[in-house]
Amino acid sequence: MAEIDMKNIVKKYGDGFPAVNDVSIDVQDGEFMILVGPSGCGKSTLLRMIVGLEDITSGEMVIGGKVVNDLAPRERNLAMVFQNYALYPHLTVYENIAFPLRLAKASDAEVDEKVRAAAATLELEEHLERKPGNLSGGQRQRVAMGRAIVREADAFLFDEPLSNLDAKLRGQMRTEIARLQKKLGITTVYVTHDQTEAMTLGHRVAVLKRGLLQQLATPRELYEQPGNLFVAGFIGSPPMNFLPATVEGTSVKLPFGSVEIPAEKAEKAAGKGLLIAGIRPEHFEDAAVKEGASGSASTFRAPVDVVEWLGNETYAYIPFEAPPEVEQQLRQLERDLDGEVLHTQLVVSLDGKSQIAEGEEAEIWVDGTQIHLFDPTTGENLTVDRERAGRIPEGAETVSAS
Repeated sequence: MAEIDMKNIVKKYGDGFPAVNDVSIDVQDGEFMILVGPSGCGKSTLLRMIVGLEDITSGEMVIGGKVVNDLAPRERNLAMVFQNYALYPHLTVYENIAFPLRLAKASDAEVDEKVRAAAATLELEEHLERKPGNLSGGQRQRVAMGRAIVREADAFLFDEPLSNLDAKLRGQMRTEIARLQKKLGITTVYVTHDQTEAMTLGHRVAVLKRGLLQQLATPRELYEQPGNLFVAGFIGSPPMNFLPATVEGTSVKLPFGSVEIPAEKAEKAAGKGLLIAGIRPEHFEDAAVKEGASGSASTFRAPVDVVEWLGNETYAYIPFEAPPEVEQQLRQLERDLDGEVLHTQLVVSLDGKSQIAEGEEAEIWVDGTQIHLFDPTTGENLTVDRERAGRIPEGAETVSAS
């Protein structure tokens, strides 16, 4: 096992475009690191540079304290699990798992011991004599993982391994991969575009956009202290709400009225003019349900367009108008997030006991301590607590604006 240290990594292709642009990420020994971002952000290119399938234009790739830029993939002792499994259809599960050991000229006894140990870990013992074509997608993925395990590599590299599975199976395999990594304690770098996988699997998560590292932090830090609009919009489901806002004293003026915020947040945004407020859906509540909320300085009234009652919770949708500069930034953010539509509407998550109905004006309470304020020009989170936000590279926030 070994740490992986990426130092100012750059990858440029023939046209000079930097697919990966000055990215520095330190993966600790035994850490589960996630590389996440929309299509084309450079995450798979970065993974391929770690394993040696892509040349590095500049920067240093250090694995176990050794610079490996010029080493061939076979000399790096890394095990990679691909999206399409890359299994040999004519070989049994046993022989698929054993394949790297056969290449290394291991003895039959060693092959048998390691294959059966890996099969036991992955609960594949009863499938060892079957062919991959007769297995489910999840079982085939476990065979690919078994082949990586027997290599006794210094690190596992996963390239979107669950994207070919259905939603239910993805959830099951997420749990299996997390359990396996914890059991083996092996350094792991995992590429995905699915923020749910990123949040549930990773010890730390590196969020990438257009080849640039936006933020490197724990899942909780990313969720609670996003460094810029892009990270805030990418992490979280349903996504964070973005509304035009101006700060007056310790109040934030929103399209529906004013809400009190902590003085330290108001101070950071003072004199900045028109801002974008970011508020997650769960930081709202029906004032009629929230004890002591009705009529307080943390409530506003607004007409409700659509209500979705799910039993334990209710989603209410409240449309609003945004000024052109905010509308433009939200359209750009929509494109950056791979086309996920960001309507100028507020999505609020309410207690299932709420009696709010479609078409009526409702009194909504909002937790002012959880409001983020973003600069609409640069995308920077003006109110982020940098001590609790992991690492935000200098200049990362400026790429949120185009």
